[in-house]
Amino acid sequence: MSNSITQDMAYRQSLMKYAEKYGVSRASRKYNKSRSYIYFWKARWDGTVESLACQSKRPHHHPNQHTEAELKLIQDMRRRNPGLGMVELWYRLRQRGYTRRPESLFRVMRKLGMFPHKEKKPKQKPKPYEQMTYPGQRIQVDVKVVPRRCIADPELHLYQYTAIDEFTRLRFLAAYPEQSTYSSADFLKKLVKWYARRGIQVECVQTDNGFEFTNRFSNSKRDLLTLFENTAAQLGIRHKLIRPYTPRHNGKVERSHREDQKRFYSCHSFFSLDDFAKQLAVHNRRSNNIPMRPLNWNSPFDFTVQYV
Repeated sequence: MSNSITQDMAYRQSLMKYAEKYGVSRASRKYNKSRSYIYFWKARWDGTVESLACQSKRPHHHPNQHTEAELKLIQDMRRRNPGLGMVELWYRLRQRGYTRRPESLFRVMRKLGMFPHKEKKPKQKPKPYEQMTYPGQRIQVDVKVVPRRCIADPELHLYQYTAIDEFTRLRFLAAYPEQSTYSSADFLKKLVKWYARRGIQVECVQTDNGFEFTNRFSNSKRDLLTLFENTAAQLGIRHKLIRPYTPRHNGKVERSHREDQKRFYSCHSFFSLDDFAKQLAVHNRRSNNIPMRPLNWNSPFDFTVQYV
């Protein structure tokens, strides 16, 4: 039994002590409980609070429970055929007079402990995060598909390319009509110039494994560099790929997209690519001026000024 004392148990203990001192009738009036309720718990009470805990109401027996003969049949069959599946085991038991449903067989086998315990998967220990020490050391890049409900033209497709400096959290956003390696390469050129105007030299860009960035998982073009990778090499920028299907490794840009959804896409509509680009530029300036806790409540713009 658990050592914890519930509020109900403490209440009943108080009731028992009062009834013992002043009688059942007076306790019934004071605690507004029936005399039968007090006598019920008085019969259980042995002076300890543990005796006043609610006991399980689960029945000990059931008229339709498995008989000893049926349990022996199941145990013998399982011992002789340990590799049989549930359906085949049930079928063979039926041939020997077993009349229960497969669900009943499964329940009783589980109760008897006939299923092997599954080994617990080892807990994944994440790699320690490598803290950046200066602006431009690593830039996270990703693409956000603009929600369909934000676009007035049903045939128009819009994409937000996002770059965020891991050290300063300074973001650069750009609007594109397609998600391709051409758009990615063009965005890379623009982000390098944009950060350079603010005194930041980009050394490394980190992306996921999408086809707009790499052919790593392409069956036919695995050995061919994408236009984005070629552009990064020409600019002298190292291209780092995160582990497949692990978006948390690009967590800063993923988190910023969630904020974009809340602050921007939930309350804006776009009628063309130019309209989207203009509204996105305003949002970019606004987001870079919002104080952030990791930056000691400085905005990315103010924090960047301290280091460049």
